[in-house]
Amino acid sequence: MISLLISFAVLIAGFFTYGKLVDNVFGPDDRQTPAFRLNDGVDFVPLKTGKAFLVQLLNIAGTGPIFGALMGACFGPIVFLWIVFGSILGGAVHDYMVGMISERNDGKSIAELSGIYLGSGAKWGMRVFSVVLLLLTGTVFVTSPAALLARLTGDSLGVTFWVVVILVYYIMATLLPIDKIIGKLYPIFGFVLLAMAVGIYVGIVKGGYQIPEIRLENLHPDGLPVWPYMFVTVACGAISGFHATQSPMISKCISSEREGRKIFYGAMLTESVIALIWAAGGVAYYGTTKELGSALTDMGQSGVVYDISTGMLGTIGAMLALIGVIACPITSGDTAFRSARLILSEITGLDQKPIKNRLIITLPLLGAGALLTQLDFNVLWRYFSWSNQTLAMISLFVATAYLIKHAGNKLYSLITALPRTFMSAVSMTYILMAKEGLRISSAIAYPVGICFAGLCFGIYLRALMKAMKKQ
Repeated sequence: MISLLISFAVLIAGFFTYGKLVDNVFGPDDRQTPAFRLNDGVDFVPLKTGKAFLVQLLNIAGTGPIFGALMGACFGPIVFLWIVFGSILGGAVHDYMVGMISERNDGKSIAELSGIYLGSGAKWGMRVFSVVLLLLTGTVFVTSPAALLARLTGDSLGVTFWVVVILVYYIMATLLPIDKIIGKLYPIFGFVLLAMAVGIYVGIVKGGYQIPEIRLENLHPDGLPVWPYMFVTVACGAISGFHATQSPMISKCISSEREGRKIFYGAMLTESVIALIWAAGGVAYYGTTKELGSALTDMGQSGVVYDISTGMLGTIGAMLALIGVIACPITSGDTAFRSARLILSEITGLDQKPIKNRLIITLPLLGAGALLTQLDFNVLWRYFSWSNQTLAMISLFVATAYLIKHAGNKLYSLITALPRTFMSAVSMTYILMAKEGLRISSAIAYPVGICFAGLCFGIYLRALMKAMKKQ
């Protein structure tokens, strides 16, 4: 329990120290934000800070910090270290920088930002990459709640029925102004997500469950190595490229740049708190990582969430679990498709104020998502996981280029260059070793991953030296 409390304290301290440093490096001011300057009543709509924070939290979280944390907990309490320091030094920096850079560039997507700071080749590559990732995300978050709803309704209503219902909702959420559905429902579900986490923490304490203290030991029951698998498995609780597609959505809605640290950096750290609680709850409830791994294999992530919630909190836990594992993934799926619509609107140049133009993009997009639901969920999730962390690497590349260009002290670009270098090693090593990758042995994958990271850092140093000579 002490390790969990210390982890919370470090995250809080990180917001007031490192988060403040990152904020000062960026330099928010009192300029008019796109929410007011470009207000179109659809995507550019001013939101109060509290509402913007909760919408951002739901956008980036969903069930990510629950499912990913439970799978990551199979590695043992070492996962606490990745969640805490990965978030403070990587994930929260990533989300803040992408959100604020987007705000400075009229709410443009990460794909367009790549074009501005890395060149046209990067822009087109990121356009394709980010739309594919968003399609995978939206599809993943159709199939998982649909399967659970079908299980709850028995033989009367099957998976196909619920897939259609969820896709119809996605059409509405993607088309309508952000303050009509997302702005009204997300704060409610944000409180539910937080209530689930608080409930599990109370359940751990009152139930007398034991949380193993942090130690540098791999306890994964299947023997998966910590490097690089843990760093890909736990994405949403530490660092996630998917967030780079979501932060620009809220950058169109923030009322003041000075609120950016609370909204972007703060939401990421809050997500990490949720991930910590669920990682601790998973191991505490089942006793060992072996038992937790067996439960995940037998019941799936949704089943384990339901099992822990009902076991610790009874009927109230069952209600929260059902709402959480059904509503939370849906709230990530709808904003994934909405983000994809916005990226495609940038590519096509279609003004999104007329609903006709939104329909032209939305219907084919949701049609592609419907086709993808026919694929195996586990395959989709594996490709989503790798794509997710690779996008984080590229997004940090964009942020680094921005800081090299705009930061008063160019050396402060290290705050994004270092996590970018780390994530480049993770992404390269994973795709070389993983089942969905090249399946190369660690003896080859590890040094190749390190060399790739070294190359990325070398490119950064060259750009840094060039910029410093021009000062």
